Amino acid sequence: MSSQTATRTPSSRSRSLAAQRKLMDRFATVLSWCATFLVVFVLGSILWTLLKNGLPGLTAALFTRSMGAPGQGGGLANAIVGSLLQTGLAILLGAPAGLMTGIYLAEYGSTSRLARAVRFVSDMLLSAPSILIGLFIYMVLVAPLGHFSGFAGAVALAILAMPIMVRTTEDMLRLVPVAMREAGIALGAPKWRVILFICVRAARGGILTGVLLAIARVAGETAPLLFTSLGNSEWSLDMRRPMASLPVAIYQYAGSAYQDWMQQAWTGALLVTLGVLIINIVVRVGIRAGRT
Repeated sequence: MSSQTATRTPSSRSRSLAAQRKLMDRFATVLSWCATFLVVFVLGSILWTLLKNGLPGLTAALFTRSMGAPGQGGGLANAIVGSLLQTGLAILLGAPAGLMTGIYLAEYGSTSRLARAVRFVSDMLLSAPSILIGLFIYMVLVAPLGHFSGFAGAVALAILAMPIMVRTTEDMLRLVPVAMREAGIALGAPKWRVILFICVRAARGGILTGVLLAIARVAGETAPLLFTSLGNSEWSLDMRRPMASLPVAIYQYAGSAYQDWMQQAWTGALLVTLGVLIINIVVRVGIRAGRT
């Protein structure tokens, strides 16, 4: 009788443990679904609000006329062009430095003192308030030259974009299997060629995602531009002069008491959001098409 009880006890314990695991699994699944629903609901609410308030302002004049006085039928053409120029120049300045720094941290000096110092500075910049970057560029480029400029705004945005690309590039390259590196070296390829044609190609999806995250970060920044490019209500393609931008225009128009300016602020916010969304979709579709 005692032997039968001894043989039944482990089986009952295993069934109890299995029931507890199934219960915890279902509980975790429910929590995951709730968190997912909450995130999707918040994002959907933001997009719906932007579409509801921004779509009525999408007119031809918005893309053909520059910023003007209230009630004069002005648009955001100069702000759109200014944002494209400053963001594009910021990525051109920040992407090479960010990607090369990430490659160095992952492939060459992962444990050196210099690498630890660079990683610490990068993490500090990643968490630094954007207004501090704007003040720094103001003291370095704006105050000595005596005037605001679009180039100063692009430099401030580039500093904000670099830490994101550094961290993403390093993390993605560390995920590449060591066997791929060893295979390339065994074939007689030098290290730089292994990194460039094997490691970077294997991690290109994650690296491009980091570049997109950097674009999304700097595309909507306002504080650094207030201290660097300032804004301009007139057409200006000269990066040495003050230059308009969508974030600054949204900031100025959203707090006004004029209905047409408030409408343009909503439409400008919608344009920034749609621009970042379209870039993400196009690049992800391109990456999948390249893999196939």
